[in-house]
Amino acid sequence: MSKLVLLGDEAIAQGALDAGLSGVYAYPGTPSTEITEYIQRSEPVRQGQVRADWTANEKTALEAALGMSYAGKRTMACMKHVGLNVAADPFMNAAVTGINGGVLVVAADDPSMHSSQNEQDSRFYGKFAGIPVLEPSSQQEAYELTRYGFDLSEKFRLPVMIRIPTRLAHSRSAVERSPVRIQNSMAMPSDPGQFVLLPALARKKYRLLLSVREKLEEEAATSGVNRLEQGKEKKRGVIACGLAYNYYREVAEKYRLDEPVLKISQYPVAPEMIKDFVGMVEEVVVLEEGYPLVEESLRGILDTGYVIRGRMDGILPRDGELNPAIVAGALDLRREKPATVSDVVKSRPPALCKGCGHADMFLALNEALAEYGPGRVFSDIGCYTLGALPPFNAINSCVDMGASVTMAKGASDAGLHPSVAVIGDSTFTHSGMTGLLDAVVDGSPVTVIISDNSATGMTGGQKSHATGRLEQICGGLGVEKQHIRVMIPLRKNHAANVKVLKEELAYEGVSVIISDRECIQTAKKKVRKG
Repeated sequence: MSKLVLLGDEAIAQGALDAGLSGVYAYPGTPSTEITEYIQRSEPVRQGQVRADWTANEKTALEAALGMSYAGKRTMACMKHVGLNVAADPFMNAAVTGINGGVLVVAADDPSMHSSQNEQDSRFYGKFAGIPVLEPSSQQEAYELTRYGFDLSEKFRLPVMIRIPTRLAHSRSAVERSPVRIQNSMAMPSDPGQFVLLPALARKKYRLLLSVREKLEEEAATSGVNRLEQGKEKKRGVIACGLAYNYYREVAEKYRLDEPVLKISQYPVAPEMIKDFVGMVEEVVVLEEGYPLVEESLRGILDTGYVIRGRMDGILPRDGELNPAIVAGALDLRREKPATVSDVVKSRPPALCKGCGHADMFLALNEALAEYGPGRVFSDIGCYTLGALPPFNAINSCVDMGASVTMAKGASDAGLHPSVAVIGDSTFTHSGMTGLLDAVVDGSPVTVIISDNSATGMTGGQKSHATGRLEQICGGLGVEKQHIRVMIPLRKNHAANVKVLKEELAYEGVSVIISDRECIQTAKKKVRKG
């Protein structure tokens, strides 16, 4: 088969297409976005053979994938790690219902928080749900484990998680393809009650999920994904998980290390496999990207004074991503401080694009709020979050998707007036609508500014579910028509926009101001295409 040079994300996408994928559902989120974009550009999608849809949020993506699985097809839901929080309800319950057609849940983690609010480790979600987790160490393995993941899912009738960190998601390497598998035929579940989680049925299904644990461990021990590499030097052994294995191999080649290595890319890991490995060496170093999941488990298995090194004992940092220099330092192979980007490149804070409509919205909002004093604007996740930085210093919160509206409501209920929420159009349809409904039902006096750039701008301008619908949505949620205002954020409209904002800030009820101007980047793309 052909070779392709692919990002880690693209390797997962190609692996899914070659494994007989029928549909992918996702909400854009760095570093996962390129998986769905790659599939959307593929020939099977252009020919109408595969669905590749952006959804309102990660929860609806996973539920749609589960519905396609119900019909017997292989499907995938893609999201970044914090998106898995949004999808947690169907994620946990899908482990209990099981699947019909194979289901992969791709969680792209972001150690060091390059573009995220936290750096949580999605492997813990997989452990929590009791499902298999695959963690590739390279682009080739990302391709292969995606194909294997569908087989594994259908073998055990469970969803399977693929966990990939930013460095692997956004780096390229050659990938050799395997023969393409045809899609599953449509087939309904053999058990008509499989997806009905009434308590009496759910209890039986949960016991079944618990009973398969040992078989999953056996599968991980025999599949060849986890493997032992023998070494002559038996003083120290290394357990390397996922991408950390690549970092270790780079260090081992440079310093000519020849010590036993247990490579882990499939979970749950059989305790016997760990015990056999540590029995070969005097101490073990655990290298894993993210939280110390394996190290923590190892300390539980080997609570005997055995020397275990890793993130928990301080030889590796507890936060941030690993790299070869950090790994070498942990193995006592270098004493000098590893160079960082800031040692070479002067840092420059991010800023809104020149000509961005968010900037003109913030200028008008700051002027309208000047008489009230600072600390009244709750914001959300998107390009406009940069309004927290100079020269605007305009917002006071960014917690999670949709939190701007509900935090503004809570602050208003506490007596803060005016209380303002700033949210993007895509974020509003993702998680902001329910908060607005709460405000309407309770009559909380909040001013919600939807900064509408007609795109999911922060992740590259994907189509927004909100485009052309915001006024109807807000009206349907109960906002009074006369308090749904539209303004065009341009400098020439500044005085008029300030007037609109002041009027709604003074209103003792729920008001929505739609700041409507297309993302400057998507506008440029249209010009280049046209």
